[in-house]
Amino acid sequence: MPPHVSADSQADQPPLRGTVDALITQTRRLRGEMDAVRRDARAGTADLQGRWQRALCDLALHQLDDLDQHLAQLRDGPPPVPVASPADRAGARHGSLLSRVGSAEWNLLTDEATWSGELYGILGRNPAAPPLTLDELPSLVHDEDRARLTAMVTDCLIDAKPIDGEFRILRRDGAVRTVHMMGEPVLHADGSTASMWAVLRDVSELRRSQRTVSETRDSLQRQRHLAQTEHRLAAELQEAVLPPWRGSLRLPRQGPGRLDVSAGRLPSAAGPLMGGAWYDALELPGDETLLTVGDLTGHGIAVASGAATLLGALRGMAMAGTRPAQLLSWLSQLLDTTVEPALGSAVCCRYRPGTRTLTWAQAGHPAPLLFRNGTGRALAAPDGVLLGATPNAGYGQAEETLQAGDLLLLHTEGLLPRQHGAAVTGRLLGLAPRLCGARTAQDGLRTLVDEFGGTEREATACVLIARIVS
Repeated sequence: MPPHVSADSQADQPPLRGTVDALITQTRRLRGEMDAVRRDARAGTADLQGRWQRALCDLALHQLDDLDQHLAQLRDGPPPVPVASPADRAGARHGSLLSRVGSAEWNLLTDEATWSGELYGILGRNPAAPPLTLDELPSLVHDEDRARLTAMVTDCLIDAKPIDGEFRILRRDGAVRTVHMMGEPVLHADGSTASMWAVLRDVSELRRSQRTVSETRDSLQRQRHLAQTEHRLAAELQEAVLPPWRGSLRLPRQGPGRLDVSAGRLPSAAGPLMGGAWYDALELPGDETLLTVGDLTGHGIAVASGAATLLGALRGMAMAGTRPAQLLSWLSQLLDTTVEPALGSAVCCRYRPGTRTLTWAQAGHPAPLLFRNGTGRALAAPDGVLLGATPNAGYGQAEETLQAGDLLLLHTEGLLPRQHGAAVTGRLLGLAPRLCGARTAQDGLRTLVDEFGGTEREATACVLIARIVS
């Protein structure tokens, strides 16, 4: 019988052993470095992005292990068919299936099959049993993949197409494994197909790692998309809550004792995701003016929505003539009865221009700061607990007579990172010479932005400045 020849041209000679040894050394060095990266990743954060990074490290290690084993087989040549005891065979089955590579040849002229010892382990077959023929091989394959295997083998035998594909097998121990098969026809001297050889590799763990990476990446992308959507919706919602005026405002529009008002937000270091901070200035019936700032705990769409609800209720009750203390009491009841109870703080002021009288109340909030003649002080705060903290909470009310040229500063917590209460008040009062020298409320606001605008605060802060201009 004429000798068989491969369907491809004559193969190149295998690489020199020293070259392969050098590649193995490089691969193992890289694996050690990759393992160190994986340990660092596992010691990192437990969020979704951290899990994705660790999954990528695991996948890279699987591939490096695979490469190391393949290079070793290339250097050492094909292993002999082992004559193993049942115990040895059991141990082999629990070894590294990832890197195990087996080979087979099916002779079409004699209908004989030859398997390497590793192929028995991959397919979960007893090495003492005869190898399966091409007709019998599909009996090991998962029902959904049999047609794929049949098509690959048919194309190889009839059209001399190389085989390169994967299918799942059902082992006798119940395990489902994924096998990658590469092969080609071996031609007779007359050009007919004499046999088919193939190399089969168990890639189950590799594919599992790739699925983990893909699924984690998809989850990370969905999480980022949801976060971006929430950022945008929260920003749009809070933008809608902002007062319709921008820059500066004169209230009331006519008459003596008017207020020059300016307000703004100082963003958090976390970016565009806003919370429940608000500010407002609103002209009321009788030429009075409402001044308010407040904040709800937390951040995101739910909190921004809650702030919008509170501010809408506050505006409505203020327009109806409700005094500050009663207004805060009703706001607290409203917050306490919501589906998702929350806590909030607020200061609410009504200014009467005819007498320059400020009537105000606070709910667990920093008191307004009054700047006059180059100095500043915090107004003596009436009693008041956080909004939503206690059912049927009562709130005190205070009055302060203002003078022309006075500057009133209202602000939320969080203006300075990790500083609260007296520390923040002290920093603000230290700006008294500059604030008292401000010709307009807008100038005063610029002073605060210059002083605190670059601070990496944990949450968005609101400030409102009102200056008595006449």
